[in-house]
Amino acid sequence: MRTLARFVTSAHKYIIFAWIAIFVILTLFAIKLPGLLEGDGFQTDGEHAAVMDIVSDEFDMPAETMFLVFDNVPDEKIASTLTNVDKLKVASEIVSPLDIDTQYKNTTSYALLHFDNAEKDMSVVVTDIREAVGNEKGITLTGASAISKDINTASQRDLMTAEAIGLPIAIIILLFAFGTVVASFVPLIIGIVTVVSSFGVLAILGGKMDLSIFVLNIIPMLGLALSIDFALLFISRYREERKKSDMHEAISTTIRTAGRSVIFSAFCVFIGLGAMMLIQVDIFQNIAIGGMIVVAMAVLASITLLPSVLIALGDRIDKWQLLKEKSAEANGWRKFANAVIKRPVMITIVAFILLGIAIIPVKNMDLTIPAIDSLPKSYDTRQAFELIDKEFGLADQAAVYVIAERADGWVDEKGLQSMKELEKELSNDPLVDKVTTIFTASDIDSVEQWEQAMLAPEIAAGLSPLIETFVKDDKLMIPVTLRANGSSDAAQDWARDWSDKQTEWNLSIGGQPKFNQEIFDEILDKILYVLLVILVSTFFILMIAFKSILIPIKAILMNIVGLAATFGILVYIFQYGHFGLEAGTIALIIPVIVFSLVFGLSMDYEVFLISRMQEEYAKTLDNDHSTVEGLATTSKIITSAALIMIVLTGAFAFTDVMPVKQIGVGIAIAVAIDATIIRLLLVPSLMKLFGKWNWWLPFRKGPYKLGNWH
Repeated sequence: MRTLARFVTSAHKYIIFAWIAIFVILTLFAIKLPGLLEGDGFQTDGEHAAVMDIVSDEFDMPAETMFLVFDNVPDEKIASTLTNVDKLKVASEIVSPLDIDTQYKNTTSYALLHFDNAEKDMSVVVTDIREAVGNEKGITLTGASAISKDINTASQRDLMTAEAIGLPIAIIILLFAFGTVVASFVPLIIGIVTVVSSFGVLAILGGKMDLSIFVLNIIPMLGLALSIDFALLFISRYREERKKSDMHEAISTTIRTAGRSVIFSAFCVFIGLGAMMLIQVDIFQNIAIGGMIVVAMAVLASITLLPSVLIALGDRIDKWQLLKEKSAEANGWRKFANAVIKRPVMITIVAFILLGIAIIPVKNMDLTIPAIDSLPKSYDTRQAFELIDKEFGLADQAAVYVIAERADGWVDEKGLQSMKELEKELSNDPLVDKVTTIFTASDIDSVEQWEQAMLAPEIAAGLSPLIETFVKDDKLMIPVTLRANGSSDAAQDWARDWSDKQTEWNLSIGGQPKFNQEIFDEILDKILYVLLVILVSTFFILMIAFKSILIPIKAILMNIVGLAATFGILVYIFQYGHFGLEAGTIALIIPVIVFSLVFGLSMDYEVFLISRMQEEYAKTLDNDHSTVEGLATTSKIITSAALIMIVLTGAFAFTDVMPVKQIGVGIAIAVAIDATIIRLLLVPSLMKLFGKWNWWLPFRKGPYKLGNWH
């Protein structure tokens, strides 16, 4: 850190120019990022994906299907609209409700728009179809790509809404924290540079990997909050040191102390983000990579650009003072800290009771993969999808594709017997509603009847296309309809059981039930490893940072309890339906993402607080004194940092995309719990109760002595 401090103080002008150049270049890429985002990120390379590739490539089934929904639209208008869409030549097939009775009910109908496996920019396709349809009342395009495009649009609008709410409040908090306009705007500048630069790097990576539309909200949410927090800590320590020494020495000391805390904090956040990469689902990979990029940018900006800007500003950092610094503030926090450590047992018990009550709803948590309900109800795309679901009961059933392989093929007598046997076995499953094979499609009941029919040339000519539809060399495709919603536990269990079933046919399963099952299983199979990586790595980092065994253990346990309470409150708000929200479910990604992000973020405050306690203990070897002084000198800055984090993430509570709303509210609640109950009550109480054992490290002889660590 000393080398870095010398470099920054001697080359601050060059550092500022370098950052300006980097910012300008990356901004040009960042502008392109929204156009590179596609899909919700719930993709994984598994059996489902392999089967759907086979179904699309070898059996000529559509790679995607969208719905054109008609509500109270005359038949003539339906026909002319479909003609206009057909002229675009983007759909491989259009199935009109005027030709299929099952797609027409009362005044509601829908057309199926099938798309082949040719690579298309589906966002452009959606736009083209919507333009061809025009603004005709009662005609709406819906389906996966249309929903994805609308979520992207809603996410961009949500980001602007959250920034419009969060940033002005963050500026007010910074004004109260620093008292001057210039000092208050510097962290904001660092935050903007961090987020825009991170977007630029992500846009560069976007050409080589699929990026989820949710990164558009989560990355700035994390980047702004974290970089402003880092800058707040750094500037506060700098102004403190500036009163005791000249500017360059103050910057140097701040880099060695606050800069060290920033790096340790970033390591904790990195661990949480990196651990998510163990889960092989695109959205976790996206958020992990994007998060690590934004954290790296936040750290680099905080320890290079920020001190360089402070040197360039000099005494102008205190220009345009609006609020005078109150010398009594630290004394107020000191009195509070003394009051806490006088009643450590009572405060600890009360704190754990409050957290325990908040944890209770966790037992009822209902996790689901975000779907159409991610979109606000105001979007026509969602309204149209829910309309045909209501009228035609699309959600009451689930389609799956069974791929069976037989080395000797399927068209000889033994192959046909095997096909019939598999059809019978599937049909006898109580969850199966319909099985489609060459037998059911031709209304032929047995292999003998099929073979006799094939002897007649005219009949054989009509049956041959069925073989081409369902059989390709050694592969047999059997579409199956289940009597269950594709996201239900029953459908997922069915997909898992049939995939694992030992048969002579080497079965593979694709479809929504298999997709959902693979996502859930991937998370459940890897979550223990994610937790172990986060907990063990955090323990060793904090042990090295504070040269203590108890402090890391306490920090980890308190974080786990605080996060459990957060999830309980999320269930109370979103699942039970309070504060004006409809009762719903919790997005499957929420526990993993909130835990991984907040576990690292909350360590910021642990590092900031315990670092100052450690400094005091190194001087006095007095645990009570170091606890009180550490809390007194850092509480204002920790409270301000927490408020900024709460405001910038909590602002997403006023947005419309439900998973993003839940993530924002979850982080805000977790930080609020951490900065109040845990950091202000439990930490000092437990520091008092454990006394000198807080600073115990095995195999170290003699009295505690820190040495020249800073």
